[in-house]
This record gives sequence, structure tokens and C-alpha cells, in this order.
Amino acid sequence: MAKKKTDRYVTFKGIDGEGNSRRLLELLAPYIDDPATGNPFWDKFKAGLNRVNSAESGCGNRRDELLLVHSYINNIRELFEAHDDQEALDLLQQVELESC
Repeated sequence: MAKKKTDRYVTFKGIDGEGNSRRLLELLAPYIDDPATGNPFWDKFKAGLNRVNSAESGCGNRRDELLLVHSYINNIRELFEAHDDQEALDLLQQVELESC
């Protein structure tokens, strides 16, 4: 039986946006934490990640992992492509289709 596709425009029920974004960030961490592959851009990204769920985000809005992924989705994709990380690219595609 084919897996039923969830339509995010109808409901987010059954979509683990937060869990998927956390898993994606776990796949990203080895690349951006490694001094050989990190750079000032990813240092700034990590600083933003450190502020996740804090009140520092301005206008009283709460940041979360999904917003951070959405904001930098093209940079993340480029990094995964550069490392030919198909598992991460597949998850990124899923997050983009379901949640962004």
C-alpha cells in the first residue's frame, strides 16, 4: 500500500516539523563544528542556533529550529551538496516540502 502523503496546506497533523528540523541540525553539526569546514557564516548560524527559543529574537517573537532551517535552507542545501550527503539532502527536501 502506498504511503498517504500529508498535505501541509490542509493540516500539519502527522508532520513532525520540530523533530525533523532537530534531526537536520544534528546532520549539519559535524560540518559546521569542524574547523576544517566551518567558516564565519556558520559561526554566525551557530550563534543564532544558541538563541533558539530565547526572547532575543526581536519583537517578542520566539525563534525555533524550523525557522532557522527555513531562513538558511539554501545555504544548508549547498553545504550538504558540497559534501554529497544524500541522507541530509533527503531530509532537507522533506522538511522543505512539509514545513517551510
